Amino acid sequence: MIGRRKLATLEVSAIGLGCMSMTPIYGVPDPDEAIATLHRARELGIDFIDTSDAYGANGANEELVGRGLKGRRESYILATKFGNIRLPDGRPGAKGNPEYVTEACDKSLRRLGTDYIDLYFIHRVDDTVPIEDTVGAMVRLKEQGKIRYLGISEAGQNTIRRAHKVHPMAALQTEYSLWTRDVEQEMLPLCHELGIGFLAYAPLGRGFLTGVVAAGDGMPQNDLRRNMPRFQGENARQNQKLVDELKRLAADERCSPA
Repeated sequence: MIGRRKLATLEVSAIGLGCMSMTPIYGVPDPDEAIATLHRARELGIDFIDTSDAYGANGANEELVGRGLKGRRESYILATKFGNIRLPDGRPGAKGNPEYVTEACDKSLRRLGTDYIDLYFIHRVDDTVPIEDTVGAMVRLKEQGKIRYLGISEAGQNTIRRAHKVHPMAALQTEYSLWTRDVEQEMLPLCHELGIGFLAYAPLGRGFLTGVVAAGDGMPQNDLRRNMPRFQGENARQNQKLVDELKRLAADERCSPA
């Protein structure tokens, strides 16, 4: 039985379904299987779905999620994000001016086939725009009924405090797993202090901690993890040793007498 958690006052399943892998990032997924996964998740008690307009070209993942949720929207808690963009030269960037926030939300609503988003995240903070202006635009979206709760991703402490002062943030989304534990020093205490829910992304180390993902040259050429340092060369070999030890400990636990 999957439990329930609260992101501020928004109740969601304790396990969420991150939809980034349903786009050509970790190889090329099958759209029909992706939609079947959405439906199966709900059958298992997972109602929290997390996507972004940055997952796939031109919001492709939002369109896919919208197809999967058609006729079932009320059975899911839907989160998406804005502001994580590619600059003209291909480098990653951020965009958070108020006009763009409104435009991005309207496009996401159309792609998702819904008239409201349960939890809307600032995916990346635009340091050229005061965070108060970005959040202010989100507040107006909430007043219009287009979003229900506000969230922020990959932000520093001061930015989070400033954003939360304009309007309470329901959740902070940042990487957290057995091998990425930086947030334990400052971010988790901050969330506890301010009453912000914490949403961990990549909790299985982008698949590595499952023990079934090959690293380095063992990955398909179209798998973006090939470009991530943790999956390359000596890093991958050292990380694999940690995963092997984790598997051994898990096996010993299963074999321990009652």
